[in-house]
Amino acid sequence: MKIITSSIAFISNAFSISSVPITSWSSEKPNIIFPKFETFLFLCLGLFLFGLGESILVVSQNGVTPWTVLAEGVAKKVNIGIGLSTFLISCIVLVFWIPLKLKPGLGTIMNIIIIALTMGYTIPFLYFLNEFFNPTFLSFFGTFLVGFGSGIYLIANLGPGARDGLMTGVSKKYKRPISLVRFSIEFFVVFVGWLLGGTLGIGTIIFAVFIGPFVALSLKIVSLLKK
Repeated sequence: MKIITSSIAFISNAFSISSVPITSWSSEKPNIIFPKFETFLFLCLGLFLFGLGESILVVSQNGVTPWTVLAEGVAKKVNIGIGLSTFLISCIVLVFWIPLKLKPGLGTIMNIIIIALTMGYTIPFLYFLNEFFNPTFLSFFGTFLVGFGSGIYLIANLGPGARDGLMTGVSKKYKRPISLVRFSIEFFVVFVGWLLGGTLGIGTIIFAVFIGPFVALSLKIVSLLKK
């Protein structure tokens, strides 16, 4: 009973987190080019888990994240791998940082490279998961990995990903709520991706509903490493 009570309290505290925790391996500044080795290591680990989660959502064939709907649609239309498609879209998004006067950090660049490479190289080897797990479970597990990876790379504090930076930059420049900006941008990319043939399904809804709680849980768990 005590274990259950403690677990409930832990999860409740996780959902009350309002800022990214600082650990001993967090970078002091987001624009550092040469961070501590452990900071860089955690950054890469977080981005790998993020990309792996995206890959599992793709192979579930049950619906993917909003930006991957677009990447999948583009990949099908121009006959390239989804990893390369993700990379190219992230590079294009980074161009829109220029009028917003945003500066990419090391984490921004590594976000583009590691997630794209992880998806490109792992997706072909993960379809066997469909033989052992149903699509809904894979959707939840993929979303959990994306959320957990997000928490790790956010705590590393080496700069936001290209897409997150675009959302926060537009929000700041035009003084609009970030929730509205995020919804507007992601609705647009989902719609375009769907028109191009991207997979929109229950997994997309699962991601939209649970990614926030999973990121919060990750921040709480990873923050315990600060001592």
